[in-house]
Amino acid sequence: MTSTPPMPIPVAAALEAASAGNTEDLLAAFAPLGAVDDWGRVFRGHDAIRRWSDAEFIGKEVTLRVTGSRTEGDTTTVSAEVGGKGFNGPSDFTFTVDDAHITLMRITG
Repeated sequence: MTSTPPMPIPVAAALEAASAGNTEDLLAAFAPLGAVDDWGRVFRGHDAIRRWSDAEFIGKEVTLRVTGSRTEGDTTTVSAEVGGKGFNGPSDFTFTVDDAHITLMRITG
């Protein structure tokens, strides 16, 4: 039996917050000038991430079922099955972590 290696704490916290619908905890996982890159559209800073999430992530009642992850250096890639009232299907989330916060979450196919 194989198990998924542990994720950096801010990555695990962000994924848990998203699935729980907790915007404040999602934002707390990001550095103040952290960013979300949603297929090339970049939202930098907590206010911009909140607006994006309200419209397209937590606001769409997103659920994330992690199907795999890998960490190399400061980068963690998480594969997940996305559900909710927005995009549904498989997606990859690549996180860059600096110290105790996410500096970038890139969403790709």
